[in-house]
Amino acid sequence: MIVVTGATGNVGRPLVGMLAAAGEQVTAVSRRPAELLKGVAHRQADLAEPESLRPVLDGAEALFLLVAGSGEKIDPHAIVDVAKAAGVGRVVLLSSQGAGTRPESVAHSHLRTFEDAFRESSMTSTVLRPGGFASNAFAWAATVRAERAVAAPFGDVGLPMIDPADIAEVAAVALRDRSHAGRTYELTGPAPVSPRQAAQAIGAALGVPVRFTDQSREEARAQMLQFMPEVVVDATLSILGEPSTAEQQVSPAVEQVIGRAPRTFAEWAVRNAAAFR
Repeated sequence: MIVVTGATGNVGRPLVGMLAAAGEQVTAVSRRPAELLKGVAHRQADLAEPESLRPVLDGAEALFLLVAGSGEKIDPHAIVDVAKAAGVGRVVLLSSQGAGTRPESVAHSHLRTFEDAFRESSMTSTVLRPGGFASNAFAWAATVRAERAVAAPFGDVGLPMIDPADIAEVAAVALRDRSHAGRTYELTGPAPVSPRQAAQAIGAALGVPVRFTDQSREEARAQMLQFMPEVVVDATLSILGEPSTAEQQVSPAVEQVIGRAPRTFAEWAVRNAAAFR
């Protein structure tokens, strides 16, 4: 059995579908009730309460672990202890590119602690470090629907955003194929895409122009603080505005693992056009 946490999210939901389609026995886990695929078991548990995972992990061979946000409210060693006690043999951990490029950042240091905790355990583990998600563009959906407009900071700074479905596909391979044990994969899309270019791609998917407005850093920060912790907001703005060379590089890992190039942002926009229409 493979247990997938964060099963209702942009990575977890397609991952559950891929594993079920491959004939795997899957248990989908989320903090709240949810409707998932017919025939897939769904259980509720919260990583912030590790004991809630014990009955969920009973009989599991592999675990996909998604740590929401920076994971600062979750004890990685307690998660490791529960997983080991349940007999879980291998773990695929969804971390973040920032755990490698900015390990000193408060927003990413706890994810690095998660990585270390599993590496030091007796379980085999694979670490996935994606950069920015294409699905972060869903934050623009309301203004695109209402005004055919997008406002974002650093309009011409490009980053190789990744389609979450590609992350899910890499995770599905790593969960089923032991040869990926002990590996850390940096995951990106095929090319850097700026916010201005992303807005144009959404417009092309809709068949209508989408106007782009370049926000100031202060305007963006005030908006992001409404739904993100301050340390995460500041770390995110730093990456978006002053990315390191490593954060702008395209990684070959997706193609190496799944045998095809990662999807473009334009492809993601076409597939998700209904959210913006």
